[in-house]
Amino acid sequence: MDYLVSGVGVLDKTMHLLNQIERRQPLGFQELAESVVFPRTTTHRLVAALETHGFVRRDERGLLVTGSRFATATLSQIATPVLERLSADTGESTQLFVRRGPHRLVVVSIESSEELRTMVPVGALLTVHKGSAGRLLLGDETALRAGWVQSVGERAAGIASVSAPVHGGRQVVAAVCLSGPVERLGTDPGSRYAEQVMAAAKEIEIAAATSAG
Repeated sequence: MDYLVSGVGVLDKTMHLLNQIERRQPLGFQELAESVVFPRTTTHRLVAALETHGFVRRDERGLLVTGSRFATATLSQIATPVLERLSADTGESTQLFVRRGPHRLVVVSIESSEELRTMVPVGALLTVHKGSAGRLLLGDETALRAGWVQSVGERAAGIASVSAPVHGGRQVVAAVCLSGPVERLGTDPGSRYAEQVMAAAKEIEIAAATSAG
């Protein structure tokens, strides 16, 4: 047995396959099947499940590569300590959003220690058509050229935010957001926080690129 064992057999095998694909992608199914110690039928069944749930996909040549769900999980791990520092430095709540169709999904959420604060739980789906992070994920060219965008009372009354894009190659794969009550952030929050939010987004971007490389 050449993989980590937790006692949950199907999960151990699935994670082993996912790790193999991540390390060696793009990878043909035949090559993958020959690299593991369990039956080919098991490999086929687990790969199909990983594809169904978005952790694995096939590229234009039909080879296996990690999918958007896996990339999001990796991005979340990278972003969490960065957003914790950003929240500690500014005293405000911070989030990482990725796009899911007409929505933006919260994949990391760090709450401010202030009594009055924004609270957006991990897993929440917000509209992509309102708010600073939404505009970035929609590809707002003005915001992308500037490197950041702010909103005041756009998604919810009394809430202000500043967001910056996280790029993966030429695409925006996520948005870092700092949010809080207007009475604390003011009506021009970007003038105070844009530099810090952009620096956090760039740190996540570089770390994600290094991890993928």
